[in-house]
Amino acid sequence: MSTNKNPRNKSQYGGIDLHVGRTPLIRLRGLSEATGCEILGKAEWMNPGGSVKDRAAWGMITAAEADGQLIPGATIIEGTAGNTGIGLTVIGAARGYRTVIVIPETQSLEKMQLLQALGAEVIPVPEKPFRDPNNYNKIAKRLAEENGWFWANQFDNTANRDAHFKTTGPEIWEQTEGRVDAFCAAVGTGGTLAGTGLFLKQRNPEIAVVCPDPYGAAMWSWFTHGHTEDNDGDSFAEGIGQSRVTENLKGLAVDASYRIPDQEALSIINRLLHEEGIFVGLSSGINVAGALRFAREHGPGHTITTILCDTGAKYQSKLYNPEWLAANGLDPKAPVPGWE
Repeated sequence: MSTNKNPRNKSQYGGIDLHVGRTPLIRLRGLSEATGCEILGKAEWMNPGGSVKDRAAWGMITAAEADGQLIPGATIIEGTAGNTGIGLTVIGAARGYRTVIVIPETQSLEKMQLLQALGAEVIPVPEKPFRDPNNYNKIAKRLAEENGWFWANQFDNTANRDAHFKTTGPEIWEQTEGRVDAFCAAVGTGGTLAGTGLFLKQRNPEIAVVCPDPYGAAMWSWFTHGHTEDNDGDSFAEGIGQSRVTENLKGLAVDASYRIPDQEALSIINRLLHEEGIFVGLSSGINVAGALRFAREHGPGHTITTILCDTGAKYQSKLYNPEWLAANGLDPKAPVPGWE
């Protein structure tokens, strides 16, 4: 028993930057019953900044502090689809840093407004491919060099994947008591899939690492055919869909990869909301669709884990807007293949 008589002693408590992770693993009831598997989703919207990217933000900030790249009062800059920027802004504020975020104009208005409300300086830019010098990530790098700011560089900063190796993987292993057969996650930076997958493989090489990939991204092609040349469409999913092999992905082998259409992912998140009260974005739907495909391929009795990346509140103007859905040919009530 503690002998400290002052319950408000600062040494007993921490700010929100010390409360990233330890999110619950939620049973997706309908999918589990339909497949005879245990399909479980990490509720990452419960992180302080509201997404799985808080883990990467925490990892990159603390690693930069440890090696002297971040000093008190410094400015952090990042090119991001939104969630990593939110994580950097929230955790950065808790640790005394200013944040500048470069974001493609195509990302949801809700995320841009949230970043501004949190105190970040937000620089929206036209969406450009990575090879273009005006790609949002390359703009962030230039601004960092010009102003002496710390560039988080989430795509190629392996402190991102290390954070998942240290937290997400061990949490899943502990929460399933080691009885996990597969881990399924789409790729944005690659940190979540690689860090978590490498940890779980270290514990049990038989655990399958699975990458569901939206149309227009190159990871399905990379893991299936060994190249990134496929250009087979597009997706409305934000924060995932990678065109190159990032530093965070290097050295990772996956056991299965699936191409997931937006319609399938949309129908899944609609059912999760209306049947189970789980309110998430399209990237979560891509992840869950991958878990469903794996379950159908491998049969009943497996425990399959995945990532519920963030809350659907960030996408109400799109994914949960009937007019936007109709204008883009999407039907939230369309059947889900394999989930009758």
